[in-house]
Amino acid sequence: MKVICFGVREVEENIFLNVNKNYNYELTLTKELLNHDNVELIKGHDAVLLRANCVADKNNLDTIKNFNVKYLLTRTVGTNHIDLDYAKQLGIKMAYVPFYSPNSVSELAFSTGLAMFRNILYMYDKMQKKDFTVDSHMFSKEVRNSTIGIVGVGRIGIECAKSWKGMGAKIYGYDLYKRDDLNDLLEYKTIEEIFESCDLISIHCPYIKGQNDYFINKDLFKKIKNQTIIVNAARGELINYNDLYDYLINKKIKQVALDTLENESEIFFKKHNENLPNEIYQKLYELKPRVLFTPHLGSYTDQAVYDMVKISFDNLNNFIKSNKCNNEII
Repeated sequence: MKVICFGVREVEENIFLNVNKNYNYELTLTKELLNHDNVELIKGHDAVLLRANCVADKNNLDTIKNFNVKYLLTRTVGTNHIDLDYAKQLGIKMAYVPFYSPNSVSELAFSTGLAMFRNILYMYDKMQKKDFTVDSHMFSKEVRNSTIGIVGVGRIGIECAKSWKGMGAKIYGYDLYKRDDLNDLLEYKTIEEIFESCDLISIHCPYIKGQNDYFINKDLFKKIKNQTIIVNAARGELINYNDLYDYLINKKIKQVALDTLENESEIFFKKHNENLPNEIYQKLYELKPRVLFTPHLGSYTDQAVYDMVKISFDNLNNFIKSNKCNNEII
């Protein structure tokens, strides 16, 4: 079974090779993300493994089909980089990774949020200017005197809540599906109550196209507690960035950490020598250090990559043996 794996960073290669010892696939590992210019790399392979921000649109899917690829796998939870309906029409078998190490994303969300709580980015910016004076912007509210809002109380949201809880914070949670086994960890609130009362809001809900696009917008920002911090380690499509910018400018929102963006491949995974090729992202960038972009690093850990590769290779193995897979996209 010949498998080409896109978006494999150098530090991930040994993980792929070690996991593959149990499967013996013929692997082609490439650092490139699948796009229209390199789709020919797929020729001669039986299966394709994608990462987020690979392009699996109609054009590339037609090429994949013409190359007689049997299986299209993604080592991600999200599938918005694949034209699923068209892939199904072509009869291509697909599978995804339903979960991986929740600690990987929660650690990033917690650490960037805590850095903003203690104004570390502001202090680093001053240090760059050799300015070691103390000013009022460095003054902090302690976490134990604060309320943290978790939007999306799934595996990742729960781990993030545990981290903040361990620091002594009061935790509020919002989710469409409430659980009755988390009473010792958090108190459920409406999304409006989260924005009205929390000092930091950490976003961990899934993006469902056509249902919650840009649901974090001025309607919620109007209600937001003064000087709130926002962390988004979920999906970029959840936020209206023009509205976010407006509420950063009027200082209602204190700081923002963004690990995901809408159409993020135009910004992330490349170095820019001039202005960012997106006006609103450039405007947000100019507000640094109040705004932090991290290039979708939530899953960039040893355990998360292992989990994603292992589950993906299991998915393929199940297809080969039984033509079925528990994680099949149907």
